[in-house]
Amino acid sequence: MKALPVEPSNAALAIGSRIRSVRQAQRLTIDQVAESTGLTKGFLSRVERDLTSPSVASLVTLCQVLSLDVGELFSQPDTHVVRLSEAPRISLGGEGIVEQLVTARSERRLQMIRAVIEPRGEGEKELYAVDCEVEVLNVISGKFILIFANERFELDAGDTVTFPGREPHSWINPSDEQTVVTWTLVPAASR
Repeated sequence: MKALPVEPSNAALAIGSRIRSVRQAQRLTIDQVAESTGLTKGFLSRVERDLTSPSVASLVTLCQVLSLDVGELFSQPDTHVVRLSEAPRISLGGEGIVEQLVTARSERRLQMIRAVIEPRGEGEKELYAVDCEVEVLNVISGKFILIFANERFELDAGDTVTFPGREPHSWINPSDEQTVVTWTLVPAASR
């Protein structure tokens, strides 16, 4: 059996930014990591900037201190592209609205819904809530009124509102123009 003559790639693996982001997420300074690993601050700084490659032993030690699996440094990020033209339509209720799920169906950390609301389109007559911790509404274009039990917000293009996801609300497009908004639900609403 003949082996495939695969030539090695000369492309450098950029793992430094991943190491830095893990360190920063844990709120560790380079000084603290240097002390825990026995590596110098200068060396760690060069590793994080991809100016030098650590030995296997240094990398293993660094990953142990950061509670990071070495394999995670070399894995490809889980990236999904959803084209607007292919985004599935959904319906959360209301009249004069077209909603599309613009995040991957498999995404559980959050959901983003893009809604195009016709002039005078409106949400449910009864206030409703979504099963998530946080909702973020961003008005991309047009005018929008977000209605709560004791308060209402008149919003224009560029305005953003963040509120508890389980807070009962409804909405209306008060204008004679089409309105476009995005709803971001964190975590993704239960299905």
